[in-house]
Amino acid sequence: MGTISKAPNVQIILYPQYPEVRISGFLKGCKSAPSELIRMRQEGRILFFGIRHNGTVLGYVTAHDSPLANEIRAKEDLKQTGVFRELPLTEQADSKTIVLRELGRIHRRGWIQGKRISKRGVIGCNSSNAGGYTLEAELGILPNGFSEPDFLGWEVKQHTVSRFGSTAGRITLMTPEPTEGYYREEGAEAFVRRFGAPDRIGRADRLNFGGIHHVDRRCERTGLTMVIHGYDFEKKAITETGGGICLIADNQEIAAKWPFAGIIAHWNRKHGRAVYVPSMCRKENSARFYQYASIVRMGEGTDVLLLLDALLNGQVYYDPGIKLEDASTYPKLKRRSQFRIKSADISVLYKKMTSESVI
Repeated sequence: MGTISKAPNVQIILYPQYPEVRISGFLKGCKSAPSELIRMRQEGRILFFGIRHNGTVLGYVTAHDSPLANEIRAKEDLKQTGVFRELPLTEQADSKTIVLRELGRIHRRGWIQGKRISKRGVIGCNSSNAGGYTLEAELGILPNGFSEPDFLGWEVKQHTVSRFGSTAGRITLMTPEPTEGYYREEGAEAFVRRFGAPDRIGRADRLNFGGIHHVDRRCERTGLTMVIHGYDFEKKAITETGGGICLIADNQEIAAKWPFAGIIAHWNRKHGRAVYVPSMCRKENSARFYQYASIVRMGEGTDVLLLLDALLNGQVYYDPGIKLEDASTYPKLKRRSQFRIKSADISVLYKKMTSESVI
């Protein structure tokens, strides 16, 4: 049985000029590194990665002519995600089958009263976004803000429709906070006071920062223009590692910025596989009930470049809902920086999109 040796200097480097991503540093500081296999650049060698429950990543490399390499090459049905092929460790049903089975169970339940999972257990929920919370509760998902898929490696996205079969409506893709610019430097409250506006329907002492922002179009409500710095649309390549998605003021000041590094990590990790579940809502005595569709859409194989293209094409847009209540007394801030897309356009973000029956 082999031993485990730490490789403390492994790093992933983006080279936008090629473009490519390289992983290196396996040997430096690693006491029992497979130096011969790593240094000789042997064509056909195979590198395995495995992730433990605690997040530790294990790596193992084997020679091109080893029995293990020959066995892996003989497997023609391995699912591919990006440059990686997934090697199932058990003979149980694959995650896609399990997800569809669970969604079928939820569909057959009919109308379900709004609820969500809290640290205290399952509690009732009657908020406007309870459709997503209710679906998560049925799947046993505790709401969180981590950039990880929701269920068995699949991101689960509920979206409300007026009737099943409709692709109308909008879907919130992600809600990352800006990590650079005025928003980060001066704080979200100062940002809303400067770029926000009084509530449009007259709610007293409230400031809102909202309005749809498309790339290269000035939003009249905020006076900001969304741009993408460091991406070549024609070459489909990131050309500046320090670039990102920015909101720019008329004086060219960066009001808010989402650097590429954070967007890449969030998008590729959380949206590699996603299932989009339509739901309908009805009210009974002020309580909300939800029913989930028998047909869902499943997207597989995404890439941050597809997201950037969709932003430049106007299909994905920034639609924040940030509010500052009791602004002149005891301010209460609610952050909601959301990127959205029309439901009918969701397929542009995936290399493969299928409609699947859950019954």
